[in-house]
Parts: sequence; structure tokens; C-alpha cells
Amino acid sequence: MHTGVWLVGARGSVAVTSIVGAAALRAGLTEPIGCVTEHPAVRSGALPPYTDLVFGGHDIATTSLVKRAEALAVAGVVPARLVDTLHHELTAVDEDIRPLPHATTQADAAAAMTADIAEFRRRHGLERVVVLNVASTEAAPEPHPAHDSLGALRAQLQTPDAVLPASSLAAYAAFEAGCAFVDFTPSTGARLPALHELAVERGLPYGGHDGKTGETLLKSVLAPMFAMRHLQVRSWSGINLLGGGDGATLAEPAANAAKSASKQRVLSETLGYQPDGHTRIEFVPDIGDFKTAWDLVTFAGFLGTPMRMEFTWHGCDSALAAPLVLDLARLAAAAHRAGRSGPLTELAFFFKDPLGDVDHSLAAQFVALAEFARTLG
Repeated sequence: MHTGVWLVGARGSVAVTSIVGAAALRAGLTEPIGCVTEHPAVRSGALPPYTDLVFGGHDIATTSLVKRAEALAVAGVVPARLVDTLHHELTAVDEDIRPLPHATTQADAAAAMTADIAEFRRRHGLERVVVLNVASTEAAPEPHPAHDSLGALRAQLQTPDAVLPASSLAAYAAFEAGCAFVDFTPSTGARLPALHELAVERGLPYGGHDGKTGETLLKSVLAPMFAMRHLQVRSWSGINLLGGGDGATLAEPAANAAKSASKQRVLSETLGYQPDGHTRIEFVPDIGDFKTAWDLVTFAGFLGTPMRMEFTWHGCDSALAAPLVLDLARLAAAAHRAGRSGPLTELAFFFKDPLGDVDHSLAAQFVALAEFARTLG
């Protein structure tokens, strides 16, 4: 049976690139470059094949998938030939994208979202559905007593007050629909005690959060090097320039703060201390879906000798993120099928700010991921 992939933010750049990529893989028009689940150490017969993935989702945008894909082709994110060739497939997926519901209470909104997912599963005869949040980054919510208890949360959702941020409402709806949930963004998602309680109650796994695609990926490789060589990192500063919808969202201070905090966690966790310096994110519309990051690291060696390292990362976030979205859909579906519930800490390899008390070294995370994939079989 097939596996559903329900994307929250289904018309965004990451989602559309993922959908185009999956369709191209299914048609044999591209290779799975960047797909971690195709690495020999991670590949597993327990994972649903790309040919069995069926896509749908929610979004507030109404632009068709074909038009979004054509815009990404103009921007150099996806090949134009694939958009032309896969026009029929993209149009078919478009029919399974629903608007986010407007409702008097969040309970009603969640019920409508759950019904959309259930109908998607029924219509395609799907074995299971994985819900992935690839929507825009949201600000961190204010603490609320209802976040700590499922009973209190359910009662509060019946009122006109919005107690859950959008990402957490999506997680609530996913769990109510019996689906695994993965948050690819820095947003709150399932990281509330009440939602953990619901996931465990329903026997559902969840993962997240904030996909590790560029600058932080390098930090998770380089920071362990300094730690293992017992070199003292005195400062680590970076500036990220990005355009596109994500850049526009992160121009808002609260969303920017949430993203920056997520990007810095790897340093303190890996080094055992927080060096001086900050990560800045700036919106540059002209560079579109591409991103440039400049980092300066100052460190001290034997006898306190001062040294420095600089690096530049230039990449396309959507093209880096899309294969990871496919990986996470396959892994979460297999984990659900294997009976896993609660946080999937073994997916830390994919995230800047992963769930649980985990090693932040990319090498250690890869070992944990490979063992996780082995046990799913």
C-alpha cells in the first residue's frame, strides 16, 4: 500500500521542490542525490519506496503547483524540463491541497484539518500518512498552562482564544488523524508536553526540528573538530543573507530570533560552552531562493596563540532541504509501522535543534541514524 505525505505549507518552495523531486524520482528522470536514505549505511527495505509516496497538504496560498514550480525553474531551483515533463503529475497533486480552515475555535479548525487528512487517506487507499510542517517560521509562543496537559489543552481549544501556534495546531490535527508528525521548521510544532502526551496516547512518533541544510550543517562538522583537538573557540559569528519567502518571513524580528537561537544551539552542545558571537539573518530579496553565509571563528591553540578560520557557504535551501523532506517522510512512516511512539531522537542528523538529549556531532548523529534505520527492518 502507498504512503501519504501531507505537507503543511504545500505551495512553499521546499514543499514544491520536494514534490517535483519525488515525481522525477518516480519517473526515473533524476538520481536521488542528497537523499540520505539512499546511503548504503541507511538504506533499508523497511522504508516506503519513492514510487509509493502520495502527496497532499494544507496552505493559505492559492497559486497552483505548476505555477510555483515554473517560478522555481526561472529562479534556477528546479530544471525547467522537469516542470514541463511532470505537468500532469503536479496538477494531480494540486487537487489534494486544501486551504487552511477558518473556524471559530481551534478545536473546529483542528477537526477540519483532521477531516482533510482522513479524506486524503481514504481517497488514495493509503496505509498511513506522515504530516510534515514545511511552512514559514513562526515566533516562539508565550507559555500557556494548557500547553502542559492534554486535558487542559482540549478544554482550551473549545474557546475562541488561540492557545496553540499554527505549527502546534498542525501537530495536534496530525495526531488526531493518527499520523506521524515531523517539523522541518524552528517553530514549536509537537514540542509541548500536552502534544507529547497525545502522541504517546495514540502510539504515534514525531520528529524535529529545524532542518539542517547549510551553515549549521558545517557547524556540526567543524565544532567537534575543535572539541576533539582541545582547541578553545573564543568566538563564532556568522551572517546569513537569504531571499525568497523564508527570507521575507525571517525579516520579522520574532521569527528571526527563533531561527537564530536554533542555529546557535549546536555550538554550546558540542563544545560544552558558548563562545562569544551571534548569528545574524538578513533578508536580501534579489538572491531569491539562494543563501550565502559567512562565518568567522576565532580560536586559541597551545600557549594561547590566537588563530582564526573563515568560511563561505553558498547554496539553495530548497534544493538542499527537499531530499531531506523525502528522507524524513520515509523514515517516519517506517517508524510508525514499526510501532515507535513519542520523539524520534535518532533523527537528530537532520535537525539544527533536535529532540532529546543527543550528541550534536554530525558523525555521531549519522551512526545513530544508520542504527535506527537498521532496527526498522
